[in-house]
Amino acid sequence: MTDLTPGKGHAPVADATGNFADTLAPPWTRPYLRLARLDRPIGSWLLLMPCWWSAALANVATHNPVPPFWHLALFFVGAFAMRGAGCTWNDIVDRDIDGLVERTRSRPIPSGQVSVKQAAVFLVAQALVGLGVLLQFNWFAVATGIASLAIVAIYPFMKRITYWPQTVLGLAFSWGALMGWAAAFGRLDTPALILYAGSIAWVIGYDTIYAHQDREDDALIGVKSTALLFGDNTKAMLGVFYALAVVLIGIAGTLAGGGIVFALGLAAFAAHLVWQVWRLDIDDPDLCLRIFKSDRDAGLILFAGLLAQAAIG
Repeated sequence: MTDLTPGKGHAPVADATGNFADTLAPPWTRPYLRLARLDRPIGSWLLLMPCWWSAALANVATHNPVPPFWHLALFFVGAFAMRGAGCTWNDIVDRDIDGLVERTRSRPIPSGQVSVKQAAVFLVAQALVGLGVLLQFNWFAVATGIASLAIVAIYPFMKRITYWPQTVLGLAFSWGALMGWAAAFGRLDTPALILYAGSIAWVIGYDTIYAHQDREDDALIGVKSTALLFGDNTKAMLGVFYALAVVLIGIAGTLAGGGIVFALGLAAFAAHLVWQVWRLDIDDPDLCLRIFKSDRDAGLILFAGLLAQAAIG
């Protein structure tokens, strides 16, 4: 059996990908990298996508062919820092639940690799990095970013009281759809708000797929999710939420001045979502994870369409 005591084995989490966090990083740093989910960066990419969409959408609206590279870079750093902080907070709150679930019992806190106090200090350090990034934007964007913290704070508790925690995750993970626009204009307009709504629908869809990995354990310990709520109707409900995402994002792009190039990018994004629903088998956890991870590709496809639309004016 692998020794999980501090300073020893530091076994990776069940769905880690074997990247530098588990292979090249100094052993003492690995539990912290796992707390920040740098061994599983897909969540940071998914948090980043709405930020980049929103920044590119603002470019479409201003007919600016040059993407805001500085903003894109800041959003990249901020997404990884704040996703890490959010996951660390989630692990502190869920440490007892995580110890009961097969996929999460090897996380750093329930496995004893770090203490709650050490995790809390690391949480503050990541949050300070995120704050440093946020302060590079205008004051309206700073205030908008700070407003998201209330949603992040309550999210870990939602699975205890509602079958719709994915909705709260959508509110948090889609916040970047407001941030890119706020950073560009110093205000929020209708296209950004509709993009935000469309992103929420997208998040509900992909996180339902993710939640199917744990539904049996969740049912046993009383944790709620849309995976349990939808059950055998998951594919139909995914179709509803993904269709809603495409329609709302399409409206946002059109209101911002998007044309045929944006429409083609949106169509490719929609095709990817259709493929996900067609391919999904909710009884195959490994496939659920692969499909969930593919949403980064879906997000990049849409981002490319927005960038191309901005480039042609």
